[in-house]
Amino acid sequence: MANQTPVRNTRQRAAVRAGLDHEPRFISAQDLHMKLRNAGESVGLATVYRVLAELVKAGDADSIHTEDGTQLFRACADAEGHHHHLICVDCGATVEIDPPVEAWVDAVCAKNGFTPIRHVLDVFGRCATCSSGRWDAD
Repeated sequence: MANQTPVRNTRQRAAVRAGLDHEPRFISAQDLHMKLRNAGESVGLATVYRVLAELVKAGDADSIHTEDGTQLFRACADAEGHHHHLICVDCGATVEIDPPVEAWVDAVCAKNGFTPIRHVLDVFGRCATCSSGRWDAD
């Protein structure tokens, strides 16, 4: 096992984690940084990126890439296991799902002589509210 530097629990790290925990949708590091700064937190953008990367690596946050290449982050509602998402392309609403793909992935890999390391299944579409054209003003 490689030596891993323990993650220090700094005020900035706690602020980024709290900001992400309060965000119900996927958010970019830049937008999270702006929200933290607007809330009076003195945290740098590089720190936000670093903490988000650490959270993803630890399995405490999810990360996706949009069609334009932007990386978005979201705190995991269930950090206990591998999961997938339904993501609204209009409003960003996100639902964690548990589709029956795990056995299929294992079977396809075995059939083709692959050893699975990881896989991602995120379904992008429109939520019921966006599909119906109803928007509630916040």
